[in-house]
Order: sequence, then structure tokens, then C-alpha cells
Amino acid sequence: MKPPLFVVSCLVSLLLMVSSSALVQAQVVDPSNTLLTPMETESMGRSLLVEEVTTTWCPSCAQIDPYLRGVADSHGSRIAMVAYHPSDGEDAFQPPAAQHRINRLGLLHGDAIPSPTFFVEGKNPRSGTEAWNDVQRDILDLELTRQDTTLLQFEVLRTADGITARVLSFGNMSVELENTQLTFLVLEHQKTVPDGFVNPGEPTRDRVLVATAECDMNTSTITTQLGLASVNVNQGCMIDFEIMFNDMTEFSILLIHESTENAILNSEASLGTYGAVEFAYRSRDIPESWSLANVLLLVAAGAGLIAIWPRKN
Repeated sequence: MKPPLFVVSCLVSLLLMVSSSALVQAQVVDPSNTLLTPMETESMGRSLLVEEVTTTWCPSCAQIDPYLRGVADSHGSRIAMVAYHPSDGEDAFQPPAAQHRINRLGLLHGDAIPSPTFFVEGKNPRSGTEAWNDVQRDILDLELTRQDTTLLQFEVLRTADGITARVLSFGNMSVELENTQLTFLVLEHQKTVPDGFVNPGEPTRDRVLVATAECDMNTSTITTQLGLASVNVNQGCMIDFEIMFNDMTEFSILLIHESTENAILNSEASLGTYGAVEFAYRSRDIPESWSLANVLLLVAAGAGLIAIWPRKN
């Protein structure tokens, strides 16, 4: 472990945000909002997808989980983080949607993915809490080099039947639509760990993927739907792709433009995304308005946390 390098990478990344005209946060809506009128996301899909394979029984996962929520907020709208709990017979959640996404990662990285393991845009698996320094560097490298933007936008509405999310617009002239898909991911925040399961950490876990749906851009058909009340597409994935799920206290919805599994299997594409946008319905750990002093304090605190984390056995 090299905490000084962690400090440098965090400091550079966060100072890049400070240098912008404003510190743009991901769209985070406070749970006091009823969502009884439609709310639209920003029409931007430049966020990096950071995926974590984790378990409720893993001690090091339990240590890092509370910290990661603040990390996501500190990067504003630049990253979207999601946690996958596998169907391993021991995890307390084991949602089929999560195992589906783990299998997707396994197309290139194999089936034996330890927990915790992090992937930034599907690349360079980083395992263990001691690898978080490398994850930060991966994020920074891609933030500095990734220039393409996918225009993704969807709206969210609460109805008597549940929460709906529907695509409003899509545009990416630099990417061929063939062999790609639009994917909705539904995350539950502060999901309670049921009694009777090994749990070395807090009574809840954050960013837990509970549902997903995939719409093939070439055929405008639904190829995957897991954990959702309903999925619909009439005119096309880019026009009216819609999901509905059971209401939750706090949740996030991610809309992602990515390659199909067949394209990945045929070595025609990578695991990374062409764009992602997030709508988060939860309380915010990081204030909307930051000063440079706040940023520096977060960097110092983050370095301290990394320094005291025990190494994975």
C-alpha cells in the first residue's frame, strides 16, 4: 500500500472538479420528494461505471462499504457505482440480477471473482481493500482520457403500482448501434441484511443491485428482465423503453449504453460502457456546494481510512 500515491490521485481528481465552473453532482433527489410528477435526468451519459463484486459475509467488504457512498458523491456525476451480491449460497441477498451482471464480467475475467473486487468500465479487476488506490487511479486515468459523450435521458415517476423509469432520449453518433443495448440497473440503498446470515458489518448494505432489464438496439426487443414488476418497449429502445419496480425507501436507477454479450463473446467489443446516467433517490452524504477546504479535508480523511484498513488474508 502506498497512501501518498492515493492522496495524490485523489487530490488531482478532486481538484479537476473544483476547477470546473461548478461542482456538478449526480442527480440526487431527497426522499422527501413524492415523485408524483415526472422527474427527468440530465441528458448526459459520460459517467464512468464502477462495478463491485461484494458479499454480506465478507469482513473487508463490510469495512469498505460505508466509505464508498461518500466516494461516489465526491466524484459527482462522473462515476456511477453499483454493488453485485453473488448467488453463492451464503450471501444474504443473492438477487438474480446481480449474478447476471457478474456472469457478464466473467465473460472476460473468468468465474472466480473474489470479494471485494472492483472494475472500472469492466477493466483491470482490483481485489481487496488494499487495491482501492489502484481503483482511484483507474478512475482518474479514464476521466482524463474519455471524451465521448452519449446523450441518455430518462424520466422517473411514482404510481400506485410502483416506480417507473422510461427512456426519453438517446443519441450517440460515434458508436454503431448494432451489437449494443440499453440497460436499466435498479439499486437499493441501505438494504437491510436479514437475520440468520453471517454479517460482520453494519445492519445495511448500500448500492445493492436488485433488478435489471436489457433492450437490444438492433431488434428493439427485451432480452433480459430480472427483479422487475414489468418491462415494456413499443416503438424502440431509444424511444420508450420502460421498466417498473416495487417501491423502495431509497434507490438509484442507472441507464447504460453498452455492448451485448454476443458482441463481447465474439471479441467485437469490450465490457465498458458508451455512456451511463444515474438518478438517485436518497439522502446525500456530500453537500451540493463544496469549498476547496472541504475537498482537501475529504482527501485527508480518505487517505487515513485506507491507511488503517487491514489487508485481506
